[in-house]
Amino acid sequence: MNGSVVGWRVMDTPIGPLLLAATPAGLVKVAFHTDEASAGPVLERLAERLGATPEPAALEEPVRQLTEYFAGRRKDFDLPLDWSLSTGFNRQVLKELAAHVPYGAVVGYQDLAVRVGEPGAAQAVGRAMGSNPLPVVVACHRVVESDGGIGGFGGGLETKRKLLALEGVLPEPLF
Repeated sequence: MNGSVVGWRVMDTPIGPLLLAATPAGLVKVAFHTDEASAGPVLERLAERLGATPEPAALEEPVRQLTEYFAGRRKDFDLPLDWSLSTGFNRQVLKELAAHVPYGAVVGYQDLAVRVGEPGAAQAVGRAMGSNPLPVVVACHRVVESDGGIGGFGGGLETKRKLLALEGVLPEPLF
């Protein structure tokens, strides 16, 4: 390790526990369904990729903003983001998504490919969404199929449905 540190913590949310990790540059990782007992492998991969030592941290601002989002009081995140876990085309697509697909809106995989100047790359957009290191904050749940299908989701389809319902895109599940 090079002496740098990545701070992390787990927060409980309506979609299950989220592991949050940040470097001095900003939020670098959000991992679905990761509680303290299952955080080890995620933190080991993160340490290896970043060359940093994971240490527990408060991460007060990301926790505050995510808490407000899940309570329906926040529509935009205002957090510094560390994009170091995403490169090339994936980073370009994720930055386009973060900058131009607002709360309560959706975009098709194909439409997002066109927006980044790669009209034949809808499947590559899907792979970029699957590799998103910052889900919820960089809202890959807002990317759907052009035929109206919900598409895939790394956090599971039920999680995607809950996030889209929170934003008013889908009706709340009855049970």
